[in-house]
Amino acid sequence: MRLDKYLQVSRLIKRRALANAFCDGGHVDINGRPAKAASAVAEGDVLELDFGHRKVRVRVLLVPERPQQGKAAASALYEEM
Repeated sequence: MRLDKYLQVSRLIKRRALANAFCDGGHVDINGRPAKAASAVAEGDVLELDFGHRKVRVRVLLVPERPQQGKAAASALYEEM
């Protein structure tokens, strides 16, 4: 799954267009390397998001084949580190 789509489905970022701009702005790293919006996300990857005033680090637990419904399903896709 694309990084921007994963960020939207997991509800780490609210909208996909915003996630796309966030990735292209250099605010997201996958396993310590800068990532573009089209980068592939796999289970076990560590994502680091720089929101400016705070940084969020999460480990990808599950990459769904289709978008899931509900907040509980979205929070089960990753764990905060």
